[in-house]
Amino acid sequence: MKFGVVVFPGSNCDTDAYYAVRDGLRAPVDYIWHESKDVAGYDCLVLPGGFAYGDYLRAGAIARFSPVMEAVERFARAGGLVLGICNGFQVLLECGLLPGAMLRNDSLQFRCMYVNLRVENPSTAFTNRLCAGQVLRIPIAHGEGNYYADERTVDLLETKGRVLFRYCEPDGEVTRASNPNGAVRNIAGILNEEGNVAGMMPHPERAYQAALGSADGLEVFRSIASFIQGPRRAAAAGGGRA
Repeated sequence: MKFGVVVFPGSNCDTDAYYAVRDGLRAPVDYIWHESKDVAGYDCLVLPGGFAYGDYLRAGAIARFSPVMEAVERFARAGGLVLGICNGFQVLLECGLLPGAMLRNDSLQFRCMYVNLRVENPSTAFTNRLCAGQVLRIPIAHGEGNYYADERTVDLLETKGRVLFRYCEPDGEVTRASNPNGAVRNIAGILNEEGNVAGMMPHPERAYQAALGSADGLEVFRSIASFIQGPRRAAAAGGGRA
């Protein structure tokens, strides 16, 4: 099992993601520079938070054309696991690996705070160690976290179980007041149709041990590890595909 953390010019959570995997998960992990065209040998790629290429034009719009993204897209379309966090989520939207778009926060303010997330689907590669309705405490830090998609797309995400997390109150109730950015239907994280690409605005890598204020985010990385060591390994042994 090996992770790769993609580093764009302007990434600023790459080290956090690296430490979460190395120290929290105790799994092998490498940095992958944005000019690399080879991501062979990895089981999961993490696109971290930050301001890739300064987020000029709009968040993720330039990073989407970075050389490494051709390799990331091939990796994803071959079934490799990809997790985009904050700016990484924005990059995945820009390149079309996930549906929808990211708008500026409805407050027009940069929001840096802890939020509560309700687990919507625990049967995925990214949430299998969690329970439906479980509430996680994880920080956000973004100015463009207002997830948007048209009604038809959001309905499809809902009916297919592709909404991973939703902003909520500490008791799990989903309210307008618990939504920090105006995201449609309080959506904080989604999954692609094949189930191997996920994006989330909150930062699980900043919540992988209690000393950081919460260890809830580590369960996202543990879920990925469980998936790789479980279904993936069984599929490989049986000659199938995860």
